[in-house]
This record gives sequence, structure tokens and C-alpha cells, in this order.
Amino acid sequence: MRGVVVGDTELRRYPRVASPKGVVVAWQSGTKRAVSYMETIGLGGLFVMTRQAPPIRSMVKVLLDLPFGEVRARAVVRRVAPAKGMGIEFIAMTQEDRARLSKAMLPMLAMQ
Repeated sequence: MRGVVVGDTELRRYPRVASPKGVVVAWQSGTKRAVSYMETIGLGGLFVMTRQAPPIRSMVKVLLDLPFGEVRARAVVRRVAPAKGMGIEFIAMTQEDRARLSKAMLPMLAMQ
């Protein structure tokens, strides 16, 4: 998700929160498949910790295993931090997956 920077603040469509410790995301871009830790998560996307991020604008399929069930989505790479990871924006997700993600995000947002 692209944020708009106003002063020192980045405005986002959806709030993001630090990912719970130990939560991983399985992802695939082209023929590359990997399982990585998440740094942050939001309804609009997430930041995936990986040293081998695909290029910006690459399509990515993601699978999250959350407390309320699996969430599958298609996403696009919006930002790459070399040797750190990639920020991806969700572009397609079923209503059921969106509901599971929303339900999983509620306690994380409340603790923020």
C-alpha cells in the first residue's frame, strides 16, 4: 500500500500493526516459493521479512495461517527494502478471507 507522507506522518488507507511473534506467511511470486516472518500487517497489506524480495510491481500469492483460519490473497509488491523485505498490497481476496483477516486484526488493533 502506498502511503502519502504529510510532514513526518505517513497516511494510510488502513492502520497497520506489528505482527504477533512467530506468525509466518507463505508466499509465491512466479516460480519462487518461500515462508517468511511478517513485520507488520494491515487490511491493505503486509511487510514480509525476506532477503530475496521479487522486484517492485511483481504479483505475489500469499497464505496466512491465522487463529481464525487461513487467509489467501493475491498481492503486488509496492516497496522493497534491500536485505530486509518487501511491502505488499492486497489486490484480491474473497469476502470470507477478508472477514477472517478483519476478525484476526481486531485484538491487534485494540492493543496498539
